[in-house]
Amino acid sequence: MDFNVKKLASDAGVFFSRAMQFTEEKLGQAEKTELDAHFENLLARADCTKNWTEKILRQTEVLLQPNPSARVEEFLYEKLDRKVPSRVTNGELLAQYMAEAANDFGPGTPYGRTLIKVGEAQRLLGAAERDFIHTASITFLTPLRNFLEGDWRTIAKERRILQNRRLDLDACKARLRKAKAAEAKATLWNDEVEKAEQELRLAQTEFDRQAEVTRLLLEGISSTHVNHLRCLHEFVEAQSSYYAQCYQSMLQLQKQLGSSKGEIFSGTFVGNAESTSPLPATASPPAVAAGPLPAVPTIPVVPTLAGVPSTVAESVLNPSEVQPPASGTRKARVLYDYEAADSSELALLADELITVYSLPGMDPDWLIGERGNQKGKVPVTYLELLS
Repeated sequence: MDFNVKKLASDAGVFFSRAMQFTEEKLGQAEKTELDAHFENLLARADCTKNWTEKILRQTEVLLQPNPSARVEEFLYEKLDRKVPSRVTNGELLAQYMAEAANDFGPGTPYGRTLIKVGEAQRLLGAAERDFIHTASITFLTPLRNFLEGDWRTIAKERRILQNRRLDLDACKARLRKAKAAEAKATLWNDEVEKAEQELRLAQTEFDRQAEVTRLLLEGISSTHVNHLRCLHEFVEAQSSYYAQCYQSMLQLQKQLGSSKGEIFSGTFVGNAESTSPLPATASPPAVAAGPLPAVPTIPVVPTLAGVPSTVAESVLNPSEVQPPASGTRKARVLYDYEAADSSELALLADELITVYSLPGMDPDWLIGERGNQKGKVPVTYLELLS
C-alpha cells in the first residue's frame, strides 16, 4: 500500500514537473533543448507520409466503395474481426433485373434476347469489378492501413516518450542552474548541486537513448515509401486488368448487338401503334410559339397485301423503284429544314410543298416524299399534311 502511494506521488511529481517545463517554454521563460536539423527533417517527412497516406487511403476506399453506409459496415466488421459479408455489385444486380425482364417480355423476342445479352455483359462487368476491389484491397489498401495502425502508432508512441525525456532533461538543467545560483549565495550545500548534476546526467542518458530509438524508426520511413511504391504498381496493374476486362466484354457485346441490329431496323416492330420514335438526330426543330397546334390530317396507309413482305419500306430505299399507290397521296408543307441521313431519305427545305404517301408495312413515323423526280423517306414530324 505504501509502495503504491509513493509511486503515485512520484508520478504526480514527474507530471507536474513536465507540465511546468512545457508551460514555461511556451511562455518563453525556460530554455528548450533543440533537436538537430536532420532529426527535424525526419520528423517532418514522417508527418507528411502519415498525412498523405491517410488521404490516399480514404479516397481509394471511396473509389472502391462509393456507398458510405457500406464503408461504415465494412469498417465495423473489420474492427470486430469478423468476415465482411459478400455484397452484390451494381453490375450484377442490373444483370439480374435484365434477365428477369427478359423472361417476362419473352426470351425469344428481339427485346428479350437483347436484354439477355446485355445482362450477361453486365454480369461479367460486375464480376470483374468484384475481383478488382478484392485485389486492390489486399495489395494496396491493407499495406497502407497496416502502416497507419502499426508502424505509425509505434513512431507516435516513441515520439511522445522522446518529448517527455526532453522535458525531463530541460527540467533537470533548470534545477541545476538554480542549485548553482543558490550555492553561489551560500544558501545550499554542495551535495544539492551534486544531486542535481547526477539527475541531469541520468536525464541526458535517457534522452540520448530515446532519441536514437526514435531516429531509427523515422529513418525506416524510407523503407515504407519503397513498400508503398510496390503496392502502388500492383494497384495500377489490377486497375489496368479490370478496365481491359471491361473493354473486352463491351467489345464482344457490341459485336453481338451489331449482328442482330438488322432485326431492329428490319421492321420487326413496324405497326406498333404506340410508337414514340424521337425526332431524327440530324436536325432539331426550332422553338414554336405557344398556342394550339394545327390539326394534322392523316394519310391512309395501304393495307399489307398477302405475299408482300412487311419490311419493304424499312429496307434500303431505291427511289427509282418506288411507285406511288393508286390512292392515298397527299400534299404536305415542310415545317423545318431536314438534312438527309443517307441516299434513301429526301432532304427538305422549310415551307416547300411536296407529295407524300405511305407504303405497306411502313413505319408510321415516316412517309415517302416526292419533289419532281426526287424521292425518298421523310419524317412525319417535319411535315404539315394538307387536306
